[in-house]
Amino acid sequence: MACQKIQFEKQIIDLYDQISKLKSLKPSENVDNLFGQLMSTCLPTETNIDVESLCPKIQDIRTNLIKLRSEAIGYSEQHLSTVLGSLEDNPLHHLDLYPYYNNYLKLSKVEFDLLTQHTSHVPTKIAFVGSGSMPFTSIILAKFHLPNTTFHNFEIDPQANSLASRLVSRDLDLSRRMIFHTMDILNATEILRDYDVVFLASFVGVDKEAKVKVIEHLEKHMSPGALLMLRSAKGLRAFLYIDIDPCGLKGFEVLATYHPSLSDGFVNSVM
Repeated sequence: MACQKIQFEKQIIDLYDQISKLKSLKPSENVDNLFGQLMSTCLPTETNIDVESLCPKIQDIRTNLIKLRSEAIGYSEQHLSTVLGSLEDNPLHHLDLYPYYNNYLKLSKVEFDLLTQHTSHVPTKIAFVGSGSMPFTSIILAKFHLPNTTFHNFEIDPQANSLASRLVSRDLDLSRRMIFHTMDILNATEILRDYDVVFLASFVGVDKEAKVKVIEHLEKHMSPGALLMLRSAKGLRAFLYIDIDPCGLKGFEVLATYHPSLSDGFVNSVM
């Protein structure tokens, strides 16, 4: 175990050193390779390494890696959204150009299945917080699972929201069922009571304190009985996404938690 831990720490320090020195996190061969190496290093689900017991230096690296990865993914999705939005036909016909599109299909199916297990009715209005320039989850759920549901996408970045809105504008169905709000979710109060379900994106709150602040705000303003869908991480994958402690979800009852295996094809745990 000690040997495994030392090897992992060495790999993480080396990768962080290289990633933090990048002049830009916009899509490039070098950026893609380094974050691909980070993904491979953190994917194993069976490990004896207790992430929370790692030294403060490694914990700081973990926080910083999540922030850097969030920024890199933002640039990547921004680039793809711009390219798809410039196409002459419906951009939504070409979502599979994104390398991880199939991962989103599988993750969204798991989330939909969990949702149907814990609600007695089909939700009429869903909020997705942190939808970004490529609102994959909202699009996939709307197209393949919830054909009569309206999706309200909350995003703090006006450019990302503009790109996302452009993506669905040429789709007759989704252009009517996808609504975009450009705002900080911490400024949303009464409107949150309108939704049967609230999804919280992985990268909303790039450290635990910020994530908890958002969750506490949602708990205060969501409709009683509404469902919150969270994405978390288990084990070494907590170097890719912030892990959520169920004990910290004050005011919420945890109904289910799903931890993926390597064969599932996606990284996030779902709560």
